[in-house]
Amino acid sequence: MTGNDNSKEHHAREAWERFVSSGHHSDSQPQDVRGEILDSWLRSRDLGVDVSSQGSRKIADASQLYLRREHNRALRKAASAAFKRLEPHLKEAKTILILADDQGVIIDAIGDELVLDEGQEIHLEIGGDWSEQAIGTNGIGTALKTGKPAYVHAAEHFVEGVQSWTCAGAPIRDPFTQTIIGVVDLSGPPQIFRQHNIALVLAAAREIEIALAEQQQEERTRLLEAFLVSDYSRVNDSVILLDKDGRILFRRGLDEEVLSSVKELAVGHKLLPKLEELADKDIPTLLPLSVEASGIGRLKLEGVDRGAALFLKSERKLSSQTGEVRWIKPRANVDEDGIQIVGSSPKMVDAIELAERAALANISVLIHGETGVGKELFARLIHSRLSGANAPYVPVNCAAISSELIGAELFGYAEGAFTGAVQGGRSGKFELADGGVLCLDEIGDMPIELQPYLLRALEQRAIYRIGDSQRRPVDVRLVAMTNRDLRQEIEKGNFRRDLFYRLSVVTIEVPPLRDRGDDLITLVDHFSQMYARETGRPVMNFTEEAIRLLSNYQWPGNVRELRNVIQRVYLIKTGSLVTERDLPPEIGEDFENTEGDPLRSILKGHSGNLESIEASAIKRTMISENGNLTKVAAVLGISRPTLYRKMKQYRIHR
Repeated sequence: MTGNDNSKEHHAREAWERFVSSGHHSDSQPQDVRGEILDSWLRSRDLGVDVSSQGSRKIADASQLYLRREHNRALRKAASAAFKRLEPHLKEAKTILILADDQGVIIDAIGDELVLDEGQEIHLEIGGDWSEQAIGTNGIGTALKTGKPAYVHAAEHFVEGVQSWTCAGAPIRDPFTQTIIGVVDLSGPPQIFRQHNIALVLAAAREIEIALAEQQQEERTRLLEAFLVSDYSRVNDSVILLDKDGRILFRRGLDEEVLSSVKELAVGHKLLPKLEELADKDIPTLLPLSVEASGIGRLKLEGVDRGAALFLKSERKLSSQTGEVRWIKPRANVDEDGIQIVGSSPKMVDAIELAERAALANISVLIHGETGVGKELFARLIHSRLSGANAPYVPVNCAAISSELIGAELFGYAEGAFTGAVQGGRSGKFELADGGVLCLDEIGDMPIELQPYLLRALEQRAIYRIGDSQRRPVDVRLVAMTNRDLRQEIEKGNFRRDLFYRLSVVTIEVPPLRDRGDDLITLVDHFSQMYARETGRPVMNFTEEAIRLLSNYQWPGNVRELRNVIQRVYLIKTGSLVTERDLPPEIGEDFENTEGDPLRSILKGHSGNLESIEASAIKRTMISENGNLTKVAAVLGISRPTLYRKMKQYRIHR
């Protein structure tokens, strides 16, 4: 410790002595005592904390401590990897790393054995209560109280008995609800004091939050999967999905008035005790008075309890009328009409309602789906639900910008940052989207070397222009879209794992058209009316055979391909009745039996897109090569892994 540090500690001790003797600090704030420390001293005094205590209190009942640690099992599991990684560096550094719960009670501790033993003397150990109410100013309790990182050194502690310690704590937040669920703290003798200790615990807290996000995403995915494979998914009642702990993970079919008036229905709220401890008949009696259930269904997947579906009594049902359309208002200062999302299939309704719920939380969203499913509509839906009438919406296609320019496009640049930089510099898309939505399409194509800067912008909510050291705060809701499997891209080394978990706090899976059932008929009617208005023609009628062929087609280009087919019909067809002969040749009962060259059909004016051409080429080559996939890949000029991926994408069976 330097002489300057000793001087600061001396001044802090003098200020503490004046405070405890007079009950307040001097008229002018001491130069070497920080405002957050003085504020905490005042809180500690008002709480009646005994300044002469020689340590904190501890939970003496072993069963209570066991239950508390079990209650925080998910937090402890999420912290285990970070703790294991850091443990070797702590043993010889006279340092311990501590995990505390949302009440400031220590639930895990690792590090130097001698320091752990010394910590027991002041109950800085598992079971010790380090809230401000119990022990006054300290890294754990003060971080919990303020919701901000806190370092407390020596005489900055309110209680005299712990002033031979230094500590730095950072709050851990639930990735979905953003509530504080714990603190990670680095503690030891005063000699270990470094202000950058706070950076270490911040990094550990972020690592734990990422692990929690992965846990929650996996749990939510498994719960939704259990719901979708059950008979309950077809029920139109208002439904809430609860995890095993009784916490709300998903809602469907609830009026906005209900959601705004019944706070207990917020996602993340613990509505019930652990479900395994409850009988179905007891659940209605445990619900808040404002929530009335009409039934409950236990959800299992692979024989494992995943949670429950709670059906609520509601005047509103998810009928075809209420579930088919979501209106999206025009963007501010953009000359455009409102647009619609059409669909009432269970998977589509789930995706729509998840997007609307995500709009209410200030979190990043990942939208995943095949080409042509309408991912941008969901980004626009999230934007349309923001409170600000003039909130900007800034789309960026990561695949359409060269790797050399995408950094300047996103973050802007300062004057002279590179050859060709305009005078005065230029703001990037992040700054243009301040207060609104930044939509990054094809996020999987973002260069790996740029991904750390995007991660930093999301974590710090600030950007630095290229060539400029000025920090520029931004309030941006990031919506990323991709048709790639980013987990596979992570394994290939093309995408950062930490960025993936930061982006995918909420992941919206937009279903392909082939999985949306009767939505296809609704969309045919929707596009037919739209193009009838655009062309000034009467709405056309489709024969039963035409509808059957449209329904049986796999739609590799999804909704975009269907829209093109209907548009083509209105541009070419002269009559008002659409038969199977008016449809493109690729839309048939059996793709393999379709004769003729698909490219030639397109050149003759038939509908087509790259996806349908590609699917057709693969199927025809498989027929000509008798299913030999090695030869098929060679003929098409692609690798076998690419061929397998395309076959899976287009549902082509060997």
